[in-house]
Amino acid sequence: MPWIPRGLREGIVTSRYPRRPDGYGEGFRGTMVVHPGRDGDRRIALTAEACPTEAISVEHGRPRLDRGRCILCGRCAELYPQVFRFDPGFDTSAVRREALVVPAGHEDDDDAVERARTALGRRVKALRRSVHIRHVDAGSDGAEEWEVAALTNPVYDVQRLGIFFTASPRHADLLLATGVGTAGMLDPLRETYDVMPEPKVVIAAGVDAISGGMVGGGYVARGGLTDSLPVDVFVPGSPPTPFGLLHGILLAVGLLPVGTRGGHGPSNARPLVRTERGAHGPVSPEDPPVEAGP
Repeated sequence: MPWIPRGLREGIVTSRYPRRPDGYGEGFRGTMVVHPGRDGDRRIALTAEACPTEAISVEHGRPRLDRGRCILCGRCAELYPQVFRFDPGFDTSAVRREALVVPAGHEDDDDAVERARTALGRRVKALRRSVHIRHVDAGSDGAEEWEVAALTNPVYDVQRLGIFFTASPRHADLLLATGVGTAGMLDPLRETYDVMPEPKVVIAAGVDAISGGMVGGGYVARGGLTDSLPVDVFVPGSPPTPFGLLHGILLAVGLLPVGTRGGHGPSNARPLVRTERGAHGPVSPEDPPVEAGP
């Protein structure tokens, strides 16, 4: 039984997120961030033209990046590293599609995000102690499914948070949808949503589900699921990482600790975490936050 000495040697490997800060390290390519460029910089326009999914736009001479289209290929970071660079952050989920575009265009965007998050929180208040997820692959390339499956391994172990996967949509509280929305899967996807009991939440996970990714629209796919389902939370990435998916799930059901960013994009601030009062059960919004240690 080699797992016994290995377990004693390695100790507990399960992440403490969201009670404790966690992540993938400084070198991880979690998301793309944009620094302001110079007005009228021709190099920005050339970089935008090189984007395979048209995720980069130029408004008034300044670059903007749509994370709902960005497949993290890194081409923009290679062509113009002074403006585009990778960031290890994974807390990029958003409750509004417009919030995936960075930098934010108007100050009113933050207010709209907060209103959407507050309304979603009131709707799902009853789900916070036990959440059952029905995952539907509506035409992905399989990459998202690997990351979704990782949520149940010992490192992420979503069951410690009271989050479970279910095979029956009639038992599900949250619909986790991936894929571009192929013609053959749109009806089963909608039927799954229709039989789920209220209140229910929909997460579009991955660039394919949000915008169609590299495939886009066509005779075989709709170019994303946002026109087929009332999406509540958008999780960008190609594919989104397990921590990114977990951030989106916690955002969807109102379980992000007080002080963490949700629906706005990545934050460099350390998140606030819970006390140990809920150590043997799901994180509760009623648990008072305390500062994370060094």
